[in-house]
Amino acid sequence: MKFICSKSDLLNGVNIVSKAVSNRSTMSILECILIDTTRDEISLTGNDTELGIETIINGQIVERGIVALEAKIFSEIVRKLPDSDITIDVDANYKTLITCEKAKFTILGKSGEEYTYLPEIEKQNSIIISQMNFRDIVKQTIFSVADNGDDTPGQQTMKGELFEVFGDSIRLSSLDGHRISIRRLQLRDVYDAEKVIVPGKSLNEISKIVNGGAEDDVEISFSSNHIMFEFGSTKVVSRLIEGNFFDIDKMNSSNYETKITVNRKEFVDCIDRACLLVKEGDKKPIILNITDGVVTMMINSIVGSMKEDLDITKEGKDLMIAFNPKFMLDALRVIEDEFIDLYMVNSKAPCFIKNNSESYIYVVLPVNFTTVQ
Repeated sequence: MKFICSKSDLLNGVNIVSKAVSNRSTMSILECILIDTTRDEISLTGNDTELGIETIINGQIVERGIVALEAKIFSEIVRKLPDSDITIDVDANYKTLITCEKAKFTILGKSGEEYTYLPEIEKQNSIIISQMNFRDIVKQTIFSVADNGDDTPGQQTMKGELFEVFGDSIRLSSLDGHRISIRRLQLRDVYDAEKVIVPGKSLNEISKIVNGGAEDDVEISFSSNHIMFEFGSTKVVSRLIEGNFFDIDKMNSSNYETKITVNRKEFVDCIDRACLLVKEGDKKPIILNITDGVVTMMINSIVGSMKEDLDITKEGKDLMIAFNPKFMLDALRVIEDEFIDLYMVNSKAPCFIKNNSESYIYVVLPVNFTTVQ
């Protein structure tokens, strides 16, 4: 096999597929990037069997072939080569010569025939969404995916996001036991209903390589065990999580005893200032004392204490309630509205942050607290 391509194209392709390469695997072949030129195109593939990514790069194929190269060393070599054309020449024993200007590297590859290819997904049921919108709704929900826990069915599903299609809209939902994030987005067309659980790790990696705008699309296709994302010259296939996700609709309550409307940026800035007094690992809550026209934000830690008043519009009862400041900030920072509405029942019940159309809903559980003196 022999081909020539620019360093920038090769490095971009390597960076994309490396997100699906296994760092530690009992199968050494999964720690490799597959380079395949047998189909009159230069394709790079990374696959850890849970997430697989294939991308096509531009270049000149001199001789067709296929080889698997150890991802870590190959990517480092490419990264440090001069900004010029790179020639990759593989012999019958998979010894690979990498040449760029006066630099030459020789590394040993493996047979590409041993590599696990991406599963084939039939495009019988696909949806189209802009790359910008897809990236945004993942960013706006991914932080609520549980990053630990055991492998029992309930815990396992919390490591993913519920991905639902309802005709002309899509909804992503995530929860980790302390908060819930829900985003709903209007689609351009009407599609068949779908309901799957996509691993948070997969969505996080995909969102990093989807960098197009509102005019660039992602085509998403579903099968019984996999979901496929296609955009530009890249194809990503992720295994789905089996099991039943929590009933999100039952968790969404319209009942409240207290509603406040507050300027989002002022609210975020106040919590940010309060967090200056919280050391890393310290779980001190921020306390909200809600009265007519004002919410007093308070925090008390071993470093010191703080109080600050914010103007609000209030409906209903006065209330004192406390939250983990990080959980509250994660939700507030991905909302773009100038003013936000918070709905609460009492100091022990969840707080709902949502707009009138419910295109976003964030639920944050309160925590126990002692008042600041």
